[in-house]
Amino acid sequence: MDRAQKEQLVDELGQIFEASGVVVVAHYEGMTVAQMQDLRAQMREAGGSVRVAKNRLAKIALDGKPCASIADYLTGMTVLAYSEDPVAAARIADKYAKANDKFVILGGAMGDTALDPAGVKAVAQMPSREELIASIVSCIGAPASNIAGAIGAPASNIASILTTLEEREAA
Repeated sequence: MDRAQKEQLVDELGQIFEASGVVVVAHYEGMTVAQMQDLRAQMREAGGSVRVAKNRLAKIALDGKPCASIADYLTGMTVLAYSEDPVAAARIADKYAKANDKFVILGGAMGDTALDPAGVKAVAQMPSREELIASIVSCIGAPASNIAGAIGAPASNIASILTTLEEREAA
């Protein structure tokens, strides 16, 4: 890899570190290619990505970025899992680490907040952006449906009373 390629890689990594809601650093030593492809597929499905980069270049790219605290985790065979959604990458990484003992989460960063392995697990258990939006929409929509039900209820009650009265007169 020549100097221009290294500079381009550092720029790409810098953009990743700036744009990502969460970055998870893990060791992947001993994983097969098929296992790594499975991890990439799961991460892509959740809206995240997986990147293997030289630790030295990643540390250079981290300089001055909000998640610079993860530089200490960049030793050995490391992989970066990241996503714009602050929960997606952490959730997939945590789930994958439970299923594969060769994938070991070292830590990560959420914005400028450093995360240890327990912090990554805590982030993974948080609801995703879509789940939060759905719960907010349901909270907003519930009063409206209750009002519509309350407005419609008296009319249905009157109709049932009238039906009952008609039945009594017919009998």
